[in-house]
Order: sequence, then C-alpha cells, then structure tokens
Amino acid sequence: MPRYFFDIDDGLRLVEDDAGQDLPDRRAARNMALASLPPIARDVIPNGNRHRITVLIRDEEDRPIFRARLELLAEWLDVPPD
Repeated sequence: MPRYFFDIDDGLRLVEDDAGQDLPDRRAARNMALASLPPIARDVIPNGNRHRITVLIRDEEDRPIFRARLELLAEWLDVPPD
C-alpha cells in the first residue's frame, strides 16, 4: 500500500508530516486531505477573520502530488471594517 504525507499550513505555522499514512490509492489520499480541512478551520476561526489553510500531499518519493486549500473570510457587512 502506498504511503502519503500530509503537510499542513494554517497561515501561522507549517507542520510537515514525517510519518505519513498508508492508503489504498491517490483518491483515498485526496479524500483524507479534503476531510481534514474543516476541522483545522474550526481550530483557527476564533483567531481572526481571514485564513487560508493548505494541505499538501507528498508521495513516497517526496514529490508533491496534490494540494487542497480552504479560504475563510469572515466580515461584518453592516459596519465599517476594523
């Protein structure tokens, strides 16, 4: 089974995955990356109104093969920005 590595950048810090996950295929790795974004976003939401969270998948050869990015913009519409 191939091993995939998931590096996470939440805009404040980059966490490089040095352990990886054994998954059946690239599609399973993609699905895992996409599923990881909402929980990460919930952790950073209280710390501001603008965030970009990126998950980069690397293969066993350390080559980047997929990137998923979630952007969060929270803004009041009825008052001027801070």
